[in-house]
Amino acid sequence: MTEEKKKKKEIESKGLKAVDPEIAEAIQKETERVFYHLEMIASENFASEAVLEAQGSIFTNKYAEGYPGKRYYGGCKYVDIAEDLAIRRAKEIFGAEHVNVQPHSGTQANVGVFYSVLEPGDKILGMQLSHGGHLSHGSQFNISGRYFQSFFYGVDRQTEIVDMDQVRSQAKTHLPKLIVVGASAYPREFDWKAFREIADECGAFLMADIAHIAGLIAAGFHSSPVPFCDFVTSTTHKTLRGPRGGIIMCKKEFAPKVDKAIFPGTQGGPMMHSIAAKAVCFKEALSEDFKNYQGQVITNARAIAEEMKKGGFRVVSGGTDNHLVLLDLTGKGITGKEAEEALDASGITVNKNEVPFDTKGSRVTSGIRIGSPAITTRGMKETEMKYIAKLMKEVLNNIGDGKIYEKVKSSVRDLCLQYPIYQSRMEDYGQT
Repeated sequence: MTEEKKKKKEIESKGLKAVDPEIAEAIQKETERVFYHLEMIASENFASEAVLEAQGSIFTNKYAEGYPGKRYYGGCKYVDIAEDLAIRRAKEIFGAEHVNVQPHSGTQANVGVFYSVLEPGDKILGMQLSHGGHLSHGSQFNISGRYFQSFFYGVDRQTEIVDMDQVRSQAKTHLPKLIVVGASAYPREFDWKAFREIADECGAFLMADIAHIAGLIAAGFHSSPVPFCDFVTSTTHKTLRGPRGGIIMCKKEFAPKVDKAIFPGTQGGPMMHSIAAKAVCFKEALSEDFKNYQGQVITNARAIAEEMKKGGFRVVSGGTDNHLVLLDLTGKGITGKEAEEALDASGITVNKNEVPFDTKGSRVTSGIRIGSPAITTRGMKETEMKYIAKLMKEVLNNIGDGKIYEKVKSSVRDLCLQYPIYQSRMEDYGQT
């Protein structure tokens, strides 16, 4: 064996720490952060070890442009199995006629739908970003707002629930080619049937983005948009608890256009390791344990909302029907940015978020968004939610008090030790 081959074999036999200690250290620190902090960002969750294993598999190496049985590369026999499984399982979960599992993200899935039925300059109607919508639903900062004429609907100022009269008015006034239903910070259910009726009235396609609530829909705790919408997009992480990625579901009649819109329209080779991980998470979503988990996610979110209300905090729309709680901190005299930073210093991770009719802008905001998926994955229930809410109130009522932050951080650490996540990975670092 040549010296060069010996060196190569030696490197390949070493782990990440030996090959790239800086990246290894960053991963170690993130593992520790996750282990000892309360992850309460509504769009985040903890994928299972099985999902992580598939995501980090040898499928990472495989190019597979095209679709199962119709690839532009050879050697796709086994990745075809993975993609077929992902498609079949997603169809079973959601009752969809056609599924494309190749989008790299939720936004890529949305772009795929736009590309399939819209032309540059066409009109779209989506939910106002500051009222809970998403960047990819027509925001001027996103490709959806740059390539299309975007119009918006929002929530009623009093109820903070989607104003369907405004939706109908906007649709009839602007006659959009596509209406988008979905949000990233909306704690209530959508009326899919009402949106379908409005879309039919103005001759528009209807698309639902269920990125945040896909897991709740999969488990039957939220009504499904699939029977009412031409297109349904989603991420595969968040409540679905899979790898970071996206999917598109649609009626059969749109299948050829959607598939062409993803490849070769807006993407090249699919990430087969991610698609394999999606297949794993879809299998997990078909289990009874997953259904029980999703029910607890909603129960936990409601418990947090009620405890925060008891503490004098204003909950947007008065409560929640899903996995997230939106707090308006205006009455407390603090900003969302201040709250996020204070909670982070105390071991609790949330994100600042605009509330309906916010005047502070997205960089500061008047509120914070709180999510229950990740802490529910740890096994926590209502008792722990009440305790967590108590800790949050202690921090938010004492902004700037470092001693309070340290006290709460210690309590958070103790709680996390009772409900460990990724225990084996911590043990790999010599910690228990």
